Amino acid sequence: MSDVLICEVGPRDGLQNAKHLMPTAAKKRWISALAAAGLREIEVGSFVPAKLIPAMADTAEVVAHARTLSGVKVVALAPNLKGFERAVAAGAHKITFPVSASRRHSESNVRMSPGQMVEEVRRCAASRDPHGPEIEGAVSTAFGCTMQGEVPEDDVVRIAAALAEFCDCVALADTVGYANPAQVRRVFRRVRDEIGDRLEGAHFHNTRGLGLANALAAWDEGVRAFDSSMAGLGGCPFAPGASGNVITEDLVFMFESMGVRTGIDLEKLLAARATLIDGLPQEPVYGHTPLAGLPKGFRAAA
Repeated sequence: MSDVLICEVGPRDGLQNAKHLMPTAAKKRWISALAAAGLREIEVGSFVPAKLIPAMADTAEVVAHARTLSGVKVVALAPNLKGFERAVAAGAHKITFPVSASRRHSESNVRMSPGQMVEEVRRCAASRDPHGPEIEGAVSTAFGCTMQGEVPEDDVVRIAAALAEFCDCVALADTVGYANPAQVRRVFRRVRDEIGDRLEGAHFHNTRGLGLANALAAWDEGVRAFDSSMAGLGGCPFAPGASGNVITEDLVFMFESMGVRTGIDLEKLLAARATLIDGLPQEPVYGHTPLAGLPKGFRAAA
């Protein structure tokens, strides 16, 4: 039982921006440890050209492994129709498309304008088998962009509404860590007013230390699905200055200490962190909860 769904995106978002490559066998051990800790949704990789992001060259093999883990929804990112077809062939249960609200970021990230990317996702959705994977449209740079600067909220609402026409769910992403809690409340409220329950997820980065505050603001607005990355790994290779994601260990601790059930065992989560560090020992890791430890007498939400 859980009150919120936390999707671990470290194997994709975390590793794509890491300075070192994690061996495939180590990825599999880490994902297995995450599943053992209670993570029920894991974004295991992206189907992008290996020459652009070498860390994702083994995604099909990693998806195959993740599919053997009982109760885990296997998520993969695809930037276009070719990537979507590869993700479907690999057997991903859910495929996420990044649709940037910033024209400059979109052209840098996927070589398409935001409008062209919306149409690319539409084509993918139209080609899907009736029993095919779930499709999520993620509006990236929804709160600002390191290239463009301000991203008009009207653009975010318009793109989210377009995606809601053919995607199973829509998420808003603070790709570069520009968001603040007041802005998060306002934008999520505006998008929810436009597309209702089709708005499901929140993806925050901790670039300026506001990741948890923004997650709590989204929770206040009714969001119950959150992306996070173990040890705070992550960032977009095509968005300068986009550093790590909200830290899974700290996000889980925050919710559990509030009495909000995540379904994740914190002790086993810290064991999964050790597996990550063992598989990627050169990479810096972050997290307040792992360093401080659990408070004396701490009890997870019942």
